[in-house]
Amino acid sequence: MTEKNNNKKILSPNEIESEIQIEKNLRPKFLKDYIGQDKVKEKLKILLEAAKKRKEPPEHILFHGPPGLGKTTLAHIIANELGVNIKVTAGPVIERAGDLAAIITNLEENDVLFIDEIHRLSRAVEEIMYPALEDFVLDIVLGKGPSAKAFRINLPKFTLIGATTRIGLVTAPLRERFGASFRVDFYDEEALKQIIKRSAEILKVEIDDGAIIEIARRSRGTPRIANRLLKRVRDYAQVKADGKIDSKVVSQALNMMEIDELGLDTMDKKIITTIIEKFNGGPVGIDTIAVAVSEEPDTIEDVYEPYLIQIGFIQRTQSGRKATEKAYDYFKIRKNNTEKLF
Repeated sequence: MTEKNNNKKILSPNEIESEIQIEKNLRPKFLKDYIGQDKVKEKLKILLEAAKKRKEPPEHILFHGPPGLGKTTLAHIIANELGVNIKVTAGPVIERAGDLAAIITNLEENDVLFIDEIHRLSRAVEEIMYPALEDFVLDIVLGKGPSAKAFRINLPKFTLIGATTRIGLVTAPLRERFGASFRVDFYDEEALKQIIKRSAEILKVEIDDGAIIEIARRSRGTPRIANRLLKRVRDYAQVKADGKIDSKVVSQALNMMEIDELGLDTMDKKIITTIIEKFNGGPVGIDTIAVAVSEEPDTIEDVYEPYLIQIGFIQRTQSGRKATEKAYDYFKIRKNNTEKLF
């Protein structure tokens, strides 16, 4: 694996298969242990308590926002709070009506069905899902032409929890079937510090407050990245610093990985400086940027752009992406001039 690809994985908010089990161990199980997203937690608590009092499953829930911010964790927490089973799948996996039928008919009363990347469901599957969500029935047609037969299957009452990083790609008819929709946002530094401290205790990592602050600052507002950086710094400390992590060790480890004080890596910097130096600050289309930096447009939109917008380095306009004054200042470049200021 090249160093470039390795760094991309470190700062990617997407789940990495080799880390799934470790990540599960770090996930909180109940709302009281979940750090951050206070407004979402407050609304969820009311929704769940009301459902318990009525002794019925809560209405269907949609979580949306950038990857790595806890949408999957919240789905598992909801199931734990309700004391029910959860079935986990993803939009691209459900290709045909039969796939959906196999999943839903195996649910038990009040269970939770979690569909990640729900915006990637096919239209055919979506249409079959509508009566399942509204009336808890599944209409299946077997065969074609005059010999085709329609069957209606009664389903147990269940709660669908959908998660998406692209709410704009979820069709309006599907969005309308969700009774509650929550936006999950980037975390502030204080919440990330609490998350890192909790994860360090679970992983039995010896770390001081200064190191926790340093990791939080470079975690791009994303708990998944914070936990990943903690594990990488732990590895570095075990080899170079007798396993003890302080702010100096964090700086040495992350500087070695070319992750700066804002959590920017070489590709982040390349995207910004390309917009400034090659396209005079923009506006410029995402496909053009992708060609210029040799990266996929979807990767730029999902992995890099959300954080660069969050910290105010990029603006999205109808004409394309623009670099902001803040970006010019950070990279010490004069506006309307590619000369760097040193």
